[in-house]
Amino acid sequence: MDFSNQFWQKRYLLTDSRKLIAAGDTLFFALQGNNHDGHGFIPSLYQLGVRAFVVRKDFNTAEYPDADFFYTSSPLQVLQALVAYRREQFNLTVIGITGSNGKTIIKEWLYSLLEKDRKVVKSPKSYNSQIGVPLSVWEISEAHEVGIFEAGVSQSGEMEHLEVMIKPNIGIFTNIGSAHDKGFVDRTEKVQEKLKLFENAEVLVYCKDHQLIDKEVQKCTCRKFSWGLTSDATLQYKEIGFSKLGKNIELKYQDEVFQLRIPFTDAASVENSMHCIACLLVMGYSFEEIAERIALLRRVGMRLELKQGRHNCKLVDDTYNNDLAGLMVALDFLVQNAGQLTRTVILSDLLETGRDPEWVYSNIAELLKGKGVTKLIAVGTRIMAGLKYFEGIQVMVYPDTESLIQDIGKALSFSNEIILVKGARMFAFERVVSSLQEKVHGTRLEISLESVEHNLNFYRSLLAPDTKLMVMVKAFAYGNSRYELAGLLQYNLVDYLGVAYVDEGIELRENGIKLPIMVLNPSEDTFDKALQYDLELQMYSMQLLKALAEWKQDRGSAHDQIKVQLSFDTGMRRLGFEPADLEKLCNFLIRNAHWLKVTGVFTHLAGADEEVHNSFSKQQLDTFSTMAAHLERQLGYSVIKHAMNSAGIVRFPEAHFDMVRLGIGLYGVDPTAISHHMLQPISTLKTSISQVKYIKEGETVGYSRKGVAERPTTIATIGIGYADGFDRRFSNGVGKVLINGQLAPVIGNVCMDMTMVDITGIEAAEGDEVIVFGEGLTISDQAKAIGTIPYEILTSINERVKRVFYA
Repeated sequence: MDFSNQFWQKRYLLTDSRKLIAAGDTLFFALQGNNHDGHGFIPSLYQLGVRAFVVRKDFNTAEYPDADFFYTSSPLQVLQALVAYRREQFNLTVIGITGSNGKTIIKEWLYSLLEKDRKVVKSPKSYNSQIGVPLSVWEISEAHEVGIFEAGVSQSGEMEHLEVMIKPNIGIFTNIGSAHDKGFVDRTEKVQEKLKLFENAEVLVYCKDHQLIDKEVQKCTCRKFSWGLTSDATLQYKEIGFSKLGKNIELKYQDEVFQLRIPFTDAASVENSMHCIACLLVMGYSFEEIAERIALLRRVGMRLELKQGRHNCKLVDDTYNNDLAGLMVALDFLVQNAGQLTRTVILSDLLETGRDPEWVYSNIAELLKGKGVTKLIAVGTRIMAGLKYFEGIQVMVYPDTESLIQDIGKALSFSNEIILVKGARMFAFERVVSSLQEKVHGTRLEISLESVEHNLNFYRSLLAPDTKLMVMVKAFAYGNSRYELAGLLQYNLVDYLGVAYVDEGIELRENGIKLPIMVLNPSEDTFDKALQYDLELQMYSMQLLKALAEWKQDRGSAHDQIKVQLSFDTGMRRLGFEPADLEKLCNFLIRNAHWLKVTGVFTHLAGADEEVHNSFSKQQLDTFSTMAAHLERQLGYSVIKHAMNSAGIVRFPEAHFDMVRLGIGLYGVDPTAISHHMLQPISTLKTSISQVKYIKEGETVGYSRKGVAERPTTIATIGIGYADGFDRRFSNGVGKVLINGQLAPVIGNVCMDMTMVDITGIEAAEGDEVIVFGEGLTISDQAKAIGTIPYEILTSINERVKRVFYA
């Protein structure tokens, strides 16, 4: 196909209708997935002004007279072919990265190491999929000297499509692990698939200590640049020291020996750093230059982080880079979490775009206006060339970061705003975030919104296209957030939210949530608020229904219709109408039909998570079906019927009815253990080491002297205790935490605000990160240790623990 004509010459490629920026300069690809079809969004995009579409051959375009369409059997293949064509137009050094772990961190670190003297384009976030890669590579321009793109695959046959778009000169293979094992016959096949990225590469960087990778790499025809502990590695590596500042290493390359410090101690960061060092050597940098640059690497969040600011503000922390592609991603995240808040951006000069400043800032202005940003605070001087483009946006310009910080809280104040803080490293915008952030407890619960979306999409894949999805966000969203997750769920077009109390529903409404909301535990004193905020109340007894009728009669309004959902008790023996109540219930509903609207009926399975209860569960479902059918006949209209919780969605696909209720599964915990390999944990609870002590054999530790050193022992005091939700049952060796990749058992009793752990034999220092649960130590592991369930661990985390959301 001819990609040189005007139809293909658009600035923006769009695959997600929610991310539209400039309609007139957008080409939309109507992609089809398991639970969505992009063709369904064409009417709304057409109304917004999009006029160029790539669609399936069978799509009816008669209703769009002035739009241009390209017909194909596969819009995705056309997208990839277009980007491959664009890639061929540019001659630059491209680094392609694949592997199971570390791809995004290595990409971001290489960007920070190279941006000093090269004009670099890179994948935003972890855009490494069949859709993410083309959207990333599309950002290459004639000004760029280096491109850094990551590529991920989940099954055989995918990498060849990514290779033709990336076409790397230099390859990096990080490592191989269990991710996506199910898509391959074995690990060997997975390694072989990933290596297809480097079929036309000039050189491949990898760790020779990974034996399976090394074996398969030997079959490649490109030059191999290996690093590792073995003497036959191209770059030989040896650790020679450890301190709070990091690990000192000795490197041998081409008979030259050199020492440098990696500013990290954990094994994963050291491995990622070594890949970067090897890549810089391949690119011709000297050991002296590499040592200088590596020492400046920081453990920054390679992601967008949502934090609580002062004066009812929220902060989107994106302080580690400031390229245009990343700005687009950050603005989408801003919109997703804005709710009712005013949208503000604090932005530094874009330094290494290689573009004319006027072109750069005209594009930025277009992006900001398209996302409803009303205030821009610019730091630097380059924006002056493009101020004329920001008409309609309040713009304030500061020459440097220090000037901005001095004005915050004085001439410059913020209130009820969501503030995107995005800047190049040299502007040190982490100081801006610090000055705006609400100062709270240092222990934090990190919540991956990307993992939430992954889990949501997994459960959606189990549903029929017309089955609705309610997500339970009660109990502080299972300890994760008040309204941030609800905003993400609304953005992802779920059908309903479920909360425990009316106050929770009100808070969601006041933060911009417009989805239908069901309240599980209404009370008579909240009826008026429920109606005011358009909440649907669970009705579970005649007594509660009569109280609602009396309240309605006293209120005296003939116009308001109240929506309710009825719960049927089919065996849980908790709340709900029983079969014997059905006639009385139906008569009441018919008499009050002029003001009372039943939107749904539901039940709850008592043993959906265990096969041993299957017969009882099916008995419950039969009872529910009979009761619901009788109710609908009496009412004369259909209602939404739902019975399945997270476990039931997986185990009883034949009983999804009209809607399912997703709870703990969204948060990465599979109560059935059937699909745990398909879910991603969304939460990581972290703290840090406050102090390290060395104690003698026989000394005691903590309250009641419960901890006794059986040998000379090194202990670390960490900043979390039972007041934070770290249960006292973890005392005396029952509980463990993860420090630099190794388990450290609790010694002595857990205190209110801190805990002591045994770190003997672990390389650790004050300030080091401590994982209470997360990767390597799951919340299920911790729950099992104290004989409880993950629900209790999550919902016990105190609100004083800072929640940080990232994407």
